Amino acid sequence: MSGLPPQAWLNALLVLVEALQRGLLSLWHALGLTGDSHGQPAWPWARRVAGETLLIDLGLARQLGLTLCALAVAVLAVALALAWRRRRGVLLAAGALALVAAPWPSISLLWVPAAPTSFHTSPARFSVDTITLGARVYTQHCASCHGTDGRGEGPLAAGLAVWPPTLASPLLARRADGELFWHVLAGMRDRLGQPTMPAFRDRLGDAEAWAVIDYMKALSAGSGGDGNWPVPLQLPEMTVRCADAAPMALSAWRGGQRVRLVAVDSGTALPFDDPRFLTVLVTPDGRPPAQVPRFRAGCTAASAQAWQAIAAISGRPPAHLAGTQLLADRAGWLRARGTPDRPWSDADLVCVSGPQAGTQGAPAAVTDGLTALLLRMDAEPVRFVKGGFIH
Repeated sequence: MSGLPPQAWLNALLVLVEALQRGLLSLWHALGLTGDSHGQPAWPWARRVAGETLLIDLGLARQLGLTLCALAVAVLAVALALAWRRRRGVLLAAGALALVAAPWPSISLLWVPAAPTSFHTSPARFSVDTITLGARVYTQHCASCHGTDGRGEGPLAAGLAVWPPTLASPLLARRADGELFWHVLAGMRDRLGQPTMPAFRDRLGDAEAWAVIDYMKALSAGSGGDGNWPVPLQLPEMTVRCADAAPMALSAWRGGQRVRLVAVDSGTALPFDDPRFLTVLVTPDGRPPAQVPRFRAGCTAASAQAWQAIAAISGRPPAHLAGTQLLADRAGWLRARGTPDRPWSDADLVCVSGPQAGTQGAPAAVTDGLTALLLRMDAEPVRFVKGGFIH
């Protein structure tokens, strides 16, 4: 009989490690042992557990998992010894034996440098507004080095001591958002202390720093071309207006349903509604088309920012965005990209759940491409790892 697949116990370990670190941070902050940094509790130590290393080093992950189990056994033994005097010696010996037998991992591999904002999260939702703001910030301060497409080939890149990393890669997934935020504001240095990226704390506010991170996520997807996205992307928040109803947030309106975003302009044929998902029209000015028949999709993104944001995510110039479609699963992850001029199929997936995804395929009886795509999306939910931790 085979054991649990690595993903099962590794997921549990990563979730536990992050919960322990966040719990410790909350306790330290509640006790007044650490202050705030940029409006959130500051991580008070110079290092943290390397979740990103555990993700790729299963041997180290097993060592840590077994050591945590040994620590749990030792704590339980001490608790029982305090309550059961007659077996105190045996219980304490068992606890000590568990600690001695534990395969303690190497500290140098387990710990990595941390920043005061390592466990910070953005106070704003990933939205079309933050993406648009981030695009302006990126164009003004970042594109000269990182390139307009995020591939690190800007006009100033060749003159830098270290070539800028490409954003069209899993780079963003290997960095926690809080650490990206810190590097944007505080800059970066090499091992010798020489600056490799300037600090922008004197030029950007916190909201702008978080917004440029949101734009980098969108740019990472858009720079992936027609292949798979290097990093999963959430359905961006936006205001939606349906017929004469009051506008409301997309997250509240969709209610856990699949969502299809369709970019339409005056020359684009309107799509039909489909009961398998909710359809939102995205227009250049944030206004609904002049006439929308009742049997057509009648809900519109009520923001002119949505057109620019969807263009960035899709990797299409805004002038050529019309006709592009994005399909999100029930959990709110953008999964597929297509155009009305060709039928959907599971080949339109741009976000897969893992390295083994895509090997199952749709059931043999399913001949409709869109149905096959939806079945595969449901069967392969996104397992997103950000900064080495499951989200």
